[in-house]
Amino acid sequence: MDKLPNENRDLLGPDLPEEEEPPSKPHFIDEVTLLDEYLKSRNDREKSTISERSLTFLQTYFPEATVKEWNSWHWQIKNSARSIEQLSRYIRLSENEVKPGGTGTQSLPLRITPYYISLLDPDNPEQALRKSVVPVFDEFLIHPDEATDPLSEEHDSPVPNVVHRYPDRVLFLVTGFCSTYCRYCTRTRMVAKDKCHIGVKAWEPGLQYIEQHKEVRDVLISGGDPLTMPDLHVEYLLSRLRSIPHVEIIRIGTKVPLVLPQRITRPLVNMLKKYHPLFISIHFTHADEITPEVTEACGKLADAGIPLGSQTVLLKGINDNVETMKRLMHALLRIRVRPYYLYQCDPVVGTSHFRTSIDKGLEIIHGLRGFTSGYAVPTYVIDAPGGGGKIPLLPGYTIGREEGTVLLKNYEGRIFRYPDNSV
Repeated sequence: MDKLPNENRDLLGPDLPEEEEPPSKPHFIDEVTLLDEYLKSRNDREKSTISERSLTFLQTYFPEATVKEWNSWHWQIKNSARSIEQLSRYIRLSENEVKPGGTGTQSLPLRITPYYISLLDPDNPEQALRKSVVPVFDEFLIHPDEATDPLSEEHDSPVPNVVHRYPDRVLFLVTGFCSTYCRYCTRTRMVAKDKCHIGVKAWEPGLQYIEQHKEVRDVLISGGDPLTMPDLHVEYLLSRLRSIPHVEIIRIGTKVPLVLPQRITRPLVNMLKKYHPLFISIHFTHADEITPEVTEACGKLADAGIPLGSQTVLLKGINDNVETMKRLMHALLRIRVRPYYLYQCDPVVGTSHFRTSIDKGLEIIHGLRGFTSGYAVPTYVIDAPGGGGKIPLLPGYTIGREEGTVLLKNYEGRIFRYPDNSV
């Protein structure tokens, strides 16, 4: 594919060498269409939503930048805070938060987009969003039951970048890049190294593996964050997967709509909707993430016919009570995102300060089931250490059997009997 002139070269995305461009194909988006979509995207940026909070942040810390630049996802990545020193320009770090020049400063990778920094309370280290992305000294405390790969994904990886644990589906890790690092990330071993994108050449063994294994009907694209890749790379990957007859559904796991909502552009959405059935699972942490920008981003995806689901990690001091979780689940439904999973925090190295007891997770599910819409109740799971897969957990609603009946306890604690004639 010929190069686009001048400013249009940034369509290739950040930190991406030219030799990693997808090969040209007839069904691929041509340069005229690409340029047209890019110009439409520029127009979108000029009229995209920007909240008053973000606008104030922009004027305070980036007075030389325009709203159009702020609404560019490339600008957001380029201007992300990548060190404690940079982050300390925007927030006043507490005693437990790692400070510039402190012990181990360089050993804790960091990246946060300007947009997401604008949501952080500069004076409150106990703010939920701040605790999820700002490094603290607790990360240096390592417990014996923690591991760099607690889910044994590498053990279940038959070829590079593919995890085949369940019979009919695979996880395809297509990039090692995220626009914002979560401090409790399961894949810190691969994503918190400030790597650039893996590139299409590295996908080929995985694509061939999927083509050769006809039992695979479901492919989950994850990383890193797949939506930090350029449109051409995302489309190349989707087109290759969609051309495999036995692949029925494709899923994308991402946090981009929350930490980089500017990425959800008209060209991206128009491209994604060509590859239905396509599902997107979005990593939500707290209702405070659901801003006007995020509402707009999720609305674009939902309007394109893409089912959206949430994946939330249960985190101590961040979302570990019924009311906080209920507020998040209700907010998700309002923006057309279906609560899907509530994860027990994985025992990744340096994450003990995030992990709650399992009883706390059961308490939250008990406080949701029956007290709010069934659609607002996610499935609480533990992704079993050692590669056991996701195991659902429920409060004790079935409490025993008695004289041909099953004893059931409802959400109010009342006991009911259901006839079980099969006993």
